[in-house]
Amino acid sequence: MNRIKRLIFETKILLRSVPGILFGLYLVALVLMNLLANKSIVNLPYLALDCGIFVSWLIFLVMDLTTKYFGLRAANILTVIGLFLNLLLSLILLLTGAIDGMWSESFNFEGYENIVNTSINNIFKGNWAIILGSSFSFLVSSLVNNFLNHFIGKTFKKDNFISFAVRSYASTFIGQFIDNFLFALIISINLFGWTIVQCVACALTGAVVELIFEIVFSPVGYVFMRSWKSSGVGSKYLSCFKQREEEEE
Repeated sequence: MNRIKRLIFETKILLRSVPGILFGLYLVALVLMNLLANKSIVNLPYLALDCGIFVSWLIFLVMDLTTKYFGLRAANILTVIGLFLNLLLSLILLLTGAIDGMWSESFNFEGYENIVNTSINNIFKGNWAIILGSSFSFLVSSLVNNFLNHFIGKTFKKDNFISFAVRSYASTFIGQFIDNFLFALIISINLFGWTIVQCVACALTGAVVELIFEIVFSPVGYVFMRSWKSSGVGSKYLSCFKQREEEEE
């Protein structure tokens, strides 16, 4: 019971300490990732990419920044919180899609209103097998990303952008590959008839594309993170919990 109370107290302090814009971008990316995944960019036998790649990298960048600044435990707590909030928002979208009514776009297609309206509703309602498969993949890959980022970071003595880049890029590539591969293994094989070779090839290409996005935007994230220290962001959490985490290691 004491551990549960401590975890609840720690989570409250963490949510007050994490910059609102960072957590907001994290949640928006989680929700958009499921919606944008409905639109395919490339769909070849050995290459499949959807529009979800435009935001999925942001989730891992936020986790890398959180792990570096607030610690491994904080990143894992945010991962679990993000998972539950994503499922809650997916449920809200499901209810929205099930409500009777007409989407504004359906009025632009006279004679095809019902087809357009049904199509949009189906996108919002989603396929819960896909959402659950995506959630499981996200949970496993995010925890792997956080642990790798933390332990790779401990091997560096200097605290600079190079050490941040190495730990972030390595953990992101592996984490993204696991995310893509697990999703393909759980969903694509069963629903779309993919082979193992297709799963591996698509997971690899997706991880490379998403890593490129992080390489491009991580310098911006690093600059913002460095400004947090001078501004005293998260000082209460850092003094109470990150120091204790480091002592326990």
